[in-house]
Amino acid sequence: TPRTNEVHGRDYFFISKEEFKKLINNNELLEHAEVFKNFYGSSKQAVFNNLKKGKNVIFDIDWQGTVQIKQRKLNYKLITFFILPPSRNVLLDRLSNRDMKDKSIGDERMKQFDKDLLQWKKYDFVVINDNLETCYNQIIKLIETKLSQTKINYDQKFIEDHVKKLIQ
Repeated sequence: TPRTNEVHGRDYFFISKEEFKKLINNNELLEHAEVFKNFYGSSKQAVFNNLKKGKNVIFDIDWQGTVQIKQRKLNYKLITFFILPPSRNVLLDRLSNRDMKDKSIGDERMKQFDKDLLQWKKYDFVVINDNLETCYNQIIKLIETKLSQTKINYDQKFIEDHVKKLIQ
């Protein structure tokens, strides 16, 4: 179900749960997951059509979908990013400020946060979204560096320390 500010075809493609289950049964999704009582997935056809046209595809998916895509061992370069909040309080504020019909979803997400956080090691890179523009620029720089196969300046220890702070 779309939030009040979401538009079909722009933010997501909204379909019924029955239609979604049919897509799963017909193996039409590259990845899919049920997250907080909503179903999310990526159309194989849409993804592969864009890849065949030489376009890069960016997924905004949770760790379950990322694991599924990685397990497929596709014949395409895959670069994965796990995006962290600067703090638990900032994450809670962001969730609380979203236009959600049910404010308890923020509480539910926070309960799930520690479990989700443990997935960070499965990703190529972890970035902290303290400032959206800075985070975006860091991701772009990491993609460009990875594609050019030059040495990447990446502070793994800093990320590990940040994750430890988030878990406490």
